[in-house]
Amino acid sequence: MARAVILQIKEIFYPLLAAFGVPANLMTIVILSRGNCGLSKCISAYMMAMAVADLLIMVISVLLYQTFGFQFPNSFLSYTAVCKFILYSGFVNLDMSAWFTVSFTFDRFVSICCPNFKEKYCTKRTATTIIVTAFTLAYLKGVPMFFSYEAEGVIDNVPWGCRTTQAVYTLPAWSVYSWMQSGSVVLLPFALMMLFNCLTVRRILLANRVRRGLRSSGNESQSDPEVKNRRQSILLLFTISGSYIILWLTTVGSFAATRMSSTVFYQGDYSNPGYIATECGYLLKNLSSCTNTCTYAATQRKFRGELKNVLKFPWTYFSKLVKNKKEFKTNQ
Repeated sequence: MARAVILQIKEIFYPLLAAFGVPANLMTIVILSRGNCGLSKCISAYMMAMAVADLLIMVISVLLYQTFGFQFPNSFLSYTAVCKFILYSGFVNLDMSAWFTVSFTFDRFVSICCPNFKEKYCTKRTATTIIVTAFTLAYLKGVPMFFSYEAEGVIDNVPWGCRTTQAVYTLPAWSVYSWMQSGSVVLLPFALMMLFNCLTVRRILLANRVRRGLRSSGNESQSDPEVKNRRQSILLLFTISGSYIILWLTTVGSFAATRMSSTVFYQGDYSNPGYIATECGYLLKNLSSCTNTCTYAATQRKFRGELKNVLKFPWTYFSKLVKNKKEFKTNQ
């Protein structure tokens, strides 16, 4: 019997995603840590936090769980304790990534729409406080996830595999927790980013209209540096939050459809449309964890320059090593 198409896609997609996403996020962290991209300290802090969360998603969810776990089903990754930790960490890292993106979007909203509050809020100290708070809350909210899984079986007194406990399906408390967690990771961040972006666009359009009117009355024909700077800022904002929104659309749609119709569990039916939609949502939201590097490279000139330096570093270092060796031999 032929394997389901969605399983074949996952078998190819996730290794390729890990091969690109892990080094891409590592390079982003290295470049941002150098502080040469011309970004404010608060923006750099949010971007660094998003890169770290995305790297954790790539390593734990994509590489360990979806790739190694799929290719090596009987490895140490199948120990119940390891499996539960991977599932817990994967969920928590998605939570962090979502709320770090929301925090960045809100920071840009304040910077553009609330000039009186900007000086107090858009600081590295505030960004660090929000990042640490989001990190702590994500790990605390996910603690019950450990108790939602049990071993599939015991071999030589060693628990193997993970499956959802029966209590998750029967106890009302688990149903409430599931709704709250899913809403806080999927629906609420999605809605908040849509709201902040809409308000930011509205503010920018009004400000640009007023500024163009003032400049036309002053008969100034040269380009407006304020509008140019604002355009660069919103370009970064909209590419980051916009790609997140687009790639999470399928997850939001499948979440709403399955929860409203109470068809969350598919019992191994890989041809079920709900299952396929849910898995496609997983594919796309994991893809969103490696797009920020491409976003930064496309929108930030200094980031592109730093990226080129990082990529050229091994060759440059090797060339210097060879040159120094030749000079040493010549001097002898």
